[in-house]
Amino acid sequence: MLDQLTQLVQQFGEEAVVKNNAVPNEHNQEIIKETGNSIFSGLQKIASEGGVEQLAGLFQEKTIDSSNPVVQQLTQQLSGNLGEKFGLNTDTSSNVAGSLIPQVLNSLVNKARDPKDGSFQISDIVNAISGNSGQATNIMDTISKYGVQFGLDQNADGKLDVGDVMVIAKSGGLSGFFGRLFKK
Repeated sequence: MLDQLTQLVQQFGEEAVVKNNAVPNEHNQEIIKETGNSIFSGLQKIASEGGVEQLAGLFQEKTIDSSNPVVQQLTQQLSGNLGEKFGLNTDTSSNVAGSLIPQVLNSLVNKARDPKDGSFQISDIVNAISGNSGQATNIMDTISKYGVQFGLDQNADGKLDVGDVMVIAKSGGLSGFFGRLFKK
C-alpha cells in the first residue's frame, strides 16, 4: 500500500513540490517519498491510538478537507517532518503538507469507494494501517455501524456484511449499495 500511496503523492506533488520555487529541486523526490511515508505512518498512529471512528469517518465523508481532524493531524506531522528533514521553513512545509494531504486522502478514499477501481480496497487499507487484526476488526465494525445507520442493513440482522450485499446483488443494485455506503 505504501507504494500505491507514494504514487498518489507523485500525482499531486507536481504543483505542491516540483513547481514550488520554495522547495529545492534536489529534494523533490525525497519530499514526495517522505509525504507518502508520513501519511502512512500517521494513519497507523491514529489507528494505534484508538482513532477508529476518525479513520472510519474518512470513508463516509463526501470531501475530505483541511477541517477534518485526520487531515489536521497528518498535515501537522508532515509539516514538522519536512522542516526537520529538509530544512524547509514553516510556511513552505505547512503549504506543501496542507496542499498534499487532503488531495491524497480524497483520491485514496475515492479509489477505495469506486467498485470499478481495484487499486485500493477499504479492507486492504484498514489492514495495512491497523497492523493487527483487532484494530482492523474495530475499524471495519465502525464502518459497518455507520452503514447500518444509513439504512444499508438489507437483511435486518443489525450488521453490515456479505449477506446485505447478496440481498442487493439479487436485486441488481450493487452500485446503489456502495453509492449509499460511501455517499459520493
